[in-house]
Amino acid sequence: MILVIGGVHAGKTEFVKNCFKLSDTEILEASETENFQNAKCLRNYHILIKKLCNENADFLEFTKRLIQENPDCIIITNEIGCGIVPIDQSERLWREACGKSACLLAEHAEKVIRMICGIPTVIKGECL
Repeated sequence: MILVIGGVHAGKTEFVKNCFKLSDTEILEASETENFQNAKCLRNYHILIKKLCNENADFLEFTKRLIQENPDCIIITNEIGCGIVPIDQSERLWREACGKSACLLAEHAEKVIRMICGIPTVIKGECL
């Protein structure tokens, strides 16, 4: 598994397309696909976590299942923990859920890449 994390519009998707030679059709929206077991790449994982939180589903169990059933997947997610803490409790809980999910994904990923201003930095695993 490869985890690509970074801020909004940090160049995550373009990086994944170029680095791993994926087409637009191979990069699926995480919150819109039921067939994650065969996906090469899931993007906007943080939106899926929000959907699961809104449904009171167990986001950690879902993430564990993803890790087990698709260990070669590339996951793209926004880093949402930097900035002002939201006043709304549901937003705070979602933010915490995203952090916990990202930690679990990073723990099991062979490579974690953080994107800043379109520049990839490998924070776990071998260099690109």
